[in-house]
Amino acid sequence: MALDHYVSQVHLKNFYAPALGERMYAMKKTDLKRYTCDAYSQCRIEDGSTNPYLQEPRVIEEFLHGVEPRYNSALVKLREGRLDPESVFAIAGFAAYVQGCAPGGMRIHSRPLQETVAVTTAMLEESGMLPPPPSVFRGKTLAQLLDSEEVLVTVDPKYPQSMGITNILRSTSIWGNSCWDILINENPSTPFFTSDYPLAIEPSGRAGIVNRILPLAPSLAIRILPDLEQRGRLDLRFANLRTRRINIRRQDAAEINRRIVQCAESVVYFSEDLPWIPGFVEKHRWFKIEPEISRIPQGGGQMIVSTLRISKAAPAKIDQVKN
Repeated sequence: MALDHYVSQVHLKNFYAPALGERMYAMKKTDLKRYTCDAYSQCRIEDGSTNPYLQEPRVIEEFLHGVEPRYNSALVKLREGRLDPESVFAIAGFAAYVQGCAPGGMRIHSRPLQETVAVTTAMLEESGMLPPPPSVFRGKTLAQLLDSEEVLVTVDPKYPQSMGITNILRSTSIWGNSCWDILINENPSTPFFTSDYPLAIEPSGRAGIVNRILPLAPSLAIRILPDLEQRGRLDLRFANLRTRRINIRRQDAAEINRRIVQCAESVVYFSEDLPWIPGFVEKHRWFKIEPEISRIPQGGGQMIVSTLRISKAAPAKIDQVKN
């Protein structure tokens, strides 16, 4: 079985610490353990890129062949303001890969599927398409048991991963044809972090839509302001990409790092062993990205609408996440 990285090594290596050579600093959100590590040993799981729901179970590896070899040159071109379609593909494709294939993304996208099962069950029972509930249900319907969480729906995380892989070119196209804020961080006392889910979120000011913040190096990040008008198009020449370059202040860098820590699944990585970092991670560790689900009446049924938010998580839920 292959040990596959769900956060590419080329990304993590950009956060190597100058003082350590080919290693970086890491800190776990669960127990605040601090350690040093290389990129190879992190963010990898057995057969992470293998998906049994797809006709070609390891097809995502072909996609990564167009992302990882171009990644570092893409960062150079991004800094220099000379992005080309290959560079945009590498950066937007990496973001789409994390969203669909990292354990954090698989967890997040399982919840709307659970809600869909619950809504479908209620509709089937109401229409008489399910048999009467057995006596062991104590007079409750299956829909009632699901609503009270006496019965839980379990989603194989490989299923939302298969959906992410199937739609990965479309996700890459949407993000690569959106607005990007190129965030230049020249504050050596507050370098950007990264994590085992390096795709932080922030409110966009548009209902149901969140911006994405992707750290690329200690001094470089992008903010993606998704243009959902691109959803019906597939344009890998990225003709609609709009960029603006922003030199951010120290307090802005700290706010971005707060979101990176909160949105991490379990581990935060950084390039400098600065004295304020342990307390900062400790302060923001009990947060995660969670889907916010709404049911909207639609005809004779209900439409499931999902958006994302940062919410405080119970310690037990954080502890369940494994590096």
